[in-house]
Amino acid sequence: MYYSTVYLSPLGKITLACDADGKNLVGLWLEGPLTENDSVPLFAAAKNWLDRYFAGAEPELAELPLAPRGSEFRQGVWEVLCTIPYGEVITYGAIAKKMAARLRKKSMSGQAVGGAVGHNPISIIIPCHRVIGTNGSLTGYAGGIDKKLSLLELEHADMSYLFVPKKGTAL
Repeated sequence: MYYSTVYLSPLGKITLACDADGKNLVGLWLEGPLTENDSVPLFAAAKNWLDRYFAGAEPELAELPLAPRGSEFRQGVWEVLCTIPYGEVITYGAIAKKMAARLRKKSMSGQAVGGAVGHNPISIIIPCHRVIGTNGSLTGYAGGIDKKLSLLELEHADMSYLFVPKKGTAL
């Protein structure tokens, strides 16, 4: 679990995050030039998509125009994420093989893929929660492993061989 607060700076809002003990700063993000505007039709469509998803429906990714910002490599990884069927999972290694084929390379680092997955800016809709370790470990979800578990359970994924590691840096 993390805690966050907002600091109003001369540069605009800054979000600060700390660990559950409140002893370590784990993040600081400058908020960009964002203006809250609930009347944007795209937000209504995205909220409708999320309402249906959390109600157990399987809304299509194509319903929403997505434009995540990132390097060409990250864009490629996020495109692969968009192909993972609802309720199914894929390993970082399998994504690495797909990326190696796309880039016409012999191999690709699973860690490089993990970095791109971890920087997915449109969580849930671009389903990074469907990515697991080769051995079935549920690691590496920015929202927390408990949220990853909840999303996979909502999708009725086969959880029989998946597990939460007891220790590690990706918890």
